[in-house]
Amino acid sequence: MNIAHTLTPGQLTDFLLNVATVRPVFIWGAPGIGKSSLVQEFANQVGLDCVSLLGSQLAPEDLIGVPQIREGKSHFCPPATIARDKAYCLFLDELNACSHEVQKAFYSLIHERRLGEYELPQGSIVIGAGNRAQDSAIVKPMSSALINRMVHVQLKASHRDWLDWAGRNAVHPLVLEYLQTRPDHLWSQPPKTEEPFSTPRSWHILSDAMQAYGEALDDAHIEALAYGCLTPHHATQFKAFVKQVRSRFNLASILKGDLAWPDRPEDRDVLYFLSQSFRAQLVKELPAEKPDGSSGYRELAHRAKALLKELSAINLEIAQMVVANSEDQVALPSWFLVEVVRDLPRLVERK
Repeated sequence: MNIAHTLTPGQLTDFLLNVATVRPVFIWGAPGIGKSSLVQEFANQVGLDCVSLLGSQLAPEDLIGVPQIREGKSHFCPPATIARDKAYCLFLDELNACSHEVQKAFYSLIHERRLGEYELPQGSIVIGAGNRAQDSAIVKPMSSALINRMVHVQLKASHRDWLDWAGRNAVHPLVLEYLQTRPDHLWSQPPKTEEPFSTPRSWHILSDAMQAYGEALDDAHIEALAYGCLTPHHATQFKAFVKQVRSRFNLASILKGDLAWPDRPEDRDVLYFLSQSFRAQLVKELPAEKPDGSSGYRELAHRAKALLKELSAINLEIAQMVVANSEDQVALPSWFLVEVVRDLPRLVERK
């Protein structure tokens, strides 16, 4: 499903409050970005119980029920989880992972809010959700008849929304602090191979596992948990971040000139993390257009070039990675790169 417009979790809540109360909504999104938890929170907001059905585990009879003979006639009896007396929120999770036979069974439930003789109580809400085919998830083509019975919306991860949520839900402080530093690591595209990848859900899992260790959480445990939950690159960065937090190194102090870059061979992972955080801060703070001579941005650019020179003396390759542009990174301002080429040509030399 290709939907041009996407919504953040905060925007989706407002969308559901206005739309899901009058028409069924289907939420598309990558695995682990919070579709299920958002629907549960929405149901709580409107004061309804949330009944979740997992499409990938359903058979048609799980919906329409089994026939009973009464007065010589057969009557289908929907399951008690669906056939309720009071209004509720029916969440059809992984709807596009169910078989076509199950999809057909949903037609009248979604469009008419009816299963055979049973009709959803007045005020009930129907919401569906599913992963996208491009995310290597188990999905089946959704019939045009089913698509046309719902309003479709695509959810995207938002670090601001997630950090607000994390602050209210006792997420481990190291996870919270790391994602405040590297919000671009909250979510990564699911890989084609079978390996962990970063999502809001996997960061929450990592937080819970770290909380479970308590005071016994050491570097070895951090490494095992990070690589078991996150994209390998993010796991490497997170491990180095924790080591940096627990050591004397701090990027803010380095920028101020109170500390120097770590130069010991055993601190190379910390140096790499600090350099990538340094790059992220330059991307965030340097303006797209070249500032005038009186601007405070000029001071930052001057300090950045001095730090790049110091960094290159310790490890030229890591320093080159700070200024290099790649497809998966936001580029540094072109005017700053021109100055780096002019003042620090060694950084852009290639063998």
